[in-house]
Amino acid sequence: MLVENIDYTLDEYGNLVFTATYHLKRGYCCKNRCKNCPWKYGQRKKKRNAN
Repeated sequence: MLVENIDYTLDEYGNLVFTATYHLKRGYCCKNRCKNCPWKYGQRKKKRNAN
């Protein structure tokens, strides 16, 4: 059973968005570039400032 605000949230359109907690409980990356992927799959890397 999923628990709101722990396993998922609802976006401004009412779509279900899984949390990083849910993904970690599931135990693997589905490689769908999820917004809250704890493995950062498919997410852009931040550029470092060259100071």
